[in-house]
Amino acid sequence: MTVRQLAAYLNLNERTVLKLVSEGEIPGVKIGNQWRFRKAMLDAWLDDQMLGVTPRSVDISRTAPAPRRMLNLGSCFQPSHIVLDLEANTKTGVVEELANLASRLNLVKDKTWFVGALIERENIMPSATGNGLAFLHTLNRHPEHVVKPFMVFGRSLGGVDFDALDGKPTHLFFVLGLKYHELHLPWLAKLPLMCSRTETLQTLMAATTADSIFAALSDAERDLGTPMTNESLKKSR
Repeated sequence: MTVRQLAAYLNLNERTVLKLVSEGEIPGVKIGNQWRFRKAMLDAWLDDQMLGVTPRSVDISRTAPAPRRMLNLGSCFQPSHIVLDLEANTKTGVVEELANLASRLNLVKDKTWFVGALIERENIMPSATGNGLAFLHTLNRHPEHVVKPFMVFGRSLGGVDFDALDGKPTHLFFVLGLKYHELHLPWLAKLPLMCSRTETLQTLMAATTADSIFAALSDAERDLGTPMTNESLKKSR
């Protein structure tokens, strides 16, 4: 896509598009004196903006539908969804290990599909946002493959090269199972905010049990004003 085509796609003027891409806000590549853009990468970027996985920096007309389900994190995530110490030390290995967990928990119907869909998304735009964090999800919503909305979590104490924006190893991996085509899962937008505090990251790295990781994330969610209302939270205390 050209700058003109992208401006029409985002319903922005060309000057705004040039400013955003030159500042690194919109993914693109400069060939000679001309900017070029891949639609698949832009759609992934738009999804991340709408989900709150990356900070929203521009008001885009392609907005999400009004929320219809107010899911709290506890309805999609349990201590059993946590891998305390990942064995994998490569990007593909981490994806496979966490997809295996989702499959064992019967959260996805087809493990092979889930692995491929996550890697497809990684190939277009890496999910590691820096600061040791990665938020993995598929490019599209797949109600036929995902049993219910879910999150699984893995931690690597040694860190894994995940093509993070800051060039540093990634330690904490959140894998999101998105069942619905509409982007109306509020808990997705909460995750980066929940992990924005240094104290939360330190607690997640120092935790010795899955229950303590679950409790740390529930505390972070409660600090945002939306506590986990789930029996498993009581059990984790």
